[in-house]
Amino acid sequence: MICKRSREISESNSENEQVNNPLHGKTLENILVELVDKLGWIEMNRRVKINCFFTHPSIKSSLIFLRKNNWARLKVEKMYLDLVINSKARNNDFH
Repeated sequence: MICKRSREISESNSENEQVNNPLHGKTLENILVELVDKLGWIEMNRRVKINCFFTHPSIKSSLIFLRKNNWARLKVEKMYLDLVINSKARNNDFH
């Protein structure tokens, strides 16, 4: 009984964390497409110096690079999170 209840609490906590995670349900491709639409390749390269954003940029080449290089993927995810958080802050600004 105790183990079952502990597992239910743990699963419930995990689900609550995912609800608040802006990356939940987003694929790397979705993130890249949204960043390109909102920022463009030049601004993305300015924010995160990755050659695949500068030399003949494409979603396909960026996906290949980011899947092989976790450090770069983490920077792109952070750039996306910053964009989402800033967008929400602007929408909540009543000035």
